[in-house]
Amino acid sequence: MSSTVSKFAEADAYIREVMQAAQSAKALPLDRRGFLKLAGAGLVLGFYLPGSARADAETPQAAGTASQAPVINAFVRVDPDNTITVYSKAPEIGQGIKTALGLIIAEEMDADWSRTVVEQAPIDGKVYGYQGAGGSTTIPRAWDQLRQAGAAAKAMLIAAAAQQWGVNPAEITARDSVLTHTASGKSATYGALATAAAKLPTPDPATLKLKTREQYRLLGQRFRGVDDHKLVTGQPLFGIDVRLPGMVYAAYAKCPSTGGKVKSANVDEIKAQPNVLDAFIIEGNGKPTELMPGIAIIARNTWAAFEARDKLDVIWDESGAAKESSRELAARAKQHAAGPFPAKADSNIGDVDRAFASAAKTIEAYYEYPFVAHANMEPQNTTAWWHDGVMELWAPTQQPNRGQTLVAGVLGLPENKVVVHQTRVGNGFGRRLMNDYMCEAAVIARRVKGPVKLQWSRADDFAHDFLRPAGYHQLKGAVDKKGRLDAWQEHFITFTADGQNPSASAGYSRFIAYACKAPNLRRGQTLVNLQVPTGPWRAPGCNAQYFAQQCFMHELALAAGRDHVEFLLDAVRREVPELAPPKDSNFDPARAAGVIKLCAEKAGWGKTLPKGRGLGLAWCYAHAGHVAQAVELSVDANKRITIHRVVVAADVGQVVERAGAESQAQGACVDAFSMALAQQINIENGRVREQNFGAYPILRMPFAPAIVEVYFVESNFPPTGMGEPALPAMAPAVANAIFAATGERVRAMPFSRLGYRV
Repeated sequence: MSSTVSKFAEADAYIREVMQAAQSAKALPLDRRGFLKLAGAGLVLGFYLPGSARADAETPQAAGTASQAPVINAFVRVDPDNTITVYSKAPEIGQGIKTALGLIIAEEMDADWSRTVVEQAPIDGKVYGYQGAGGSTTIPRAWDQLRQAGAAAKAMLIAAAAQQWGVNPAEITARDSVLTHTASGKSATYGALATAAAKLPTPDPATLKLKTREQYRLLGQRFRGVDDHKLVTGQPLFGIDVRLPGMVYAAYAKCPSTGGKVKSANVDEIKAQPNVLDAFIIEGNGKPTELMPGIAIIARNTWAAFEARDKLDVIWDESGAAKESSRELAARAKQHAAGPFPAKADSNIGDVDRAFASAAKTIEAYYEYPFVAHANMEPQNTTAWWHDGVMELWAPTQQPNRGQTLVAGVLGLPENKVVVHQTRVGNGFGRRLMNDYMCEAAVIARRVKGPVKLQWSRADDFAHDFLRPAGYHQLKGAVDKKGRLDAWQEHFITFTADGQNPSASAGYSRFIAYACKAPNLRRGQTLVNLQVPTGPWRAPGCNAQYFAQQCFMHELALAAGRDHVEFLLDAVRREVPELAPPKDSNFDPARAAGVIKLCAEKAGWGKTLPKGRGLGLAWCYAHAGHVAQAVELSVDANKRITIHRVVVAADVGQVVERAGAESQAQGACVDAFSMALAQQINIENGRVREQNFGAYPILRMPFAPAIVEVYFVESNFPPTGMGEPALPAMAPAVANAIFAATGERVRAMPFSRLGYRV
């Protein structure tokens, strides 16, 4: 096996860790360790995570600044003018996390939101702990941590007021950044008390009394995003916007087939091109998630770098490169599906063979879906500056902590000599869980005097993506004489990077069995070797597997002669001891049933529709969220789909910021429909054939669903993320609606393969 293939296992392990955290979505408690520091004339407050230690080295500041002050471990700053500054520790990738994290702290502080500023925190894992964004885990991970930070700040301000006024702290009330002692008539702003509060000890988190849901004044309400004005006025926020004095620009050409190396290239000719400053070969370390071999071109501007790269004449050594074809992989999958069931079952509950033999009815179906690209709106980029023994980077990454570690490893530097500045991210969808572009920029910067921006082109983004893997499901199911789901057999053909384990996000979704609770269940996998890089795509492990599962559940409901919603409710409520949720899961059959019923009610399930119009429904448990979706659509004689209405019912615990949560659900519906309808990556000889949006159509605004209604189940459960849960059920809901409208069963994505369009 190729060494390049075997090295994918390292990234797979990390990605599985992120995905597992997404499913369990546990909030992280804090120990007593904390600190406060007087900065200027204001109060700065933060907490260390358990076992953390202060970084020894001072962090170099941005270019053009003189300060060499160390990064402060702070979540909250209170200035004398009563401005509250909250530091958001996680990347903003369009999911509204910067606003949501700020609101969590402001709520517990009883801060005046109109005078609260939210800024990006420095990247320092020893201070802030996990600072990534992936798998809808950011809010669940930070929930307790940030509530305690806000509550501690308020407690210290109250203690300072109590000392000054000589009153009982319990008699002081807080509201909108003002403290009041009603009996004495005394009051003061947070800003006026900040200096005194900074001299007091940090309270033990165990002594803090956090708010209950009934006391929330900010959480659950709708707010504008804290960066909205900057976005609509075109202010520089993204990695692609970074400009530093004396900066030059870089392009990096890699073999279009993963694993290829540079045999020779016309480097001297490229150096002679207009505005080109340098060109050189980089050997790389053979790891697609870090640094693959290629040719770097340094120029005075991006256009010159791209033009010079177009003139590259490279002979690639492809002896160890990927050779796969997606068409051949699909053909092999069908052969496996037609063959015997895998000798070793991953799940084997009850007696599947007996159930099939005694079933009232059995049906079989084959479902498949293709490779898809992330297609971030902002192509990969990083600005790097090597100076004073420190590698400083400005990057739109989803995983800045991991990027820091990888860059340090590639350069052979201590981690405290790699400084990462988190920029806003122009979409992530899982692609920026990888940090290859950061490693490339860092290595290039070692050869350049002054800062350099590495900019990928759109073609680079497609050609060197970590694709959502294709998948193939051979399904067989049985219903008993009472019309209940009795048996489920699934042969899943998927991919492996190391020959032993499923590639990241290609294996079974951890909790998908809970949506088809069959008392007799057998699932097995056939692993096909794949060298082409794959990785998480929005709602990894769930985004396409639920398409196969929820469509087949619809087929079984029809075979049983039962209403689809009743069939789903019966299955999810069923008690199958072997499928009891693990302790690290928040899966709840009652919550699942709740969203199914709410969705059906709001969609008008059972209503009579005109000919050519259909209503379909599906549900999922994904990334700790319970979500059901219903789609009402029509299909004309030319197979043109018009989606009239989408209903989303979600139980994701406490909603932090309602407008953002609604936007995530609506965006997920559009994203999922776009993916299901027309998106497909074809691989030929290890190369991605589609290189731009002309060949990879993204749903345009006029064809998006006209109405997407979002309903949240209000509960006291802690919050889970919203970036992923509303995506997986959309595709099967659309497919089930197409069947209701036309009688044609769609068992493959994209639907355009069967002629469907918008």
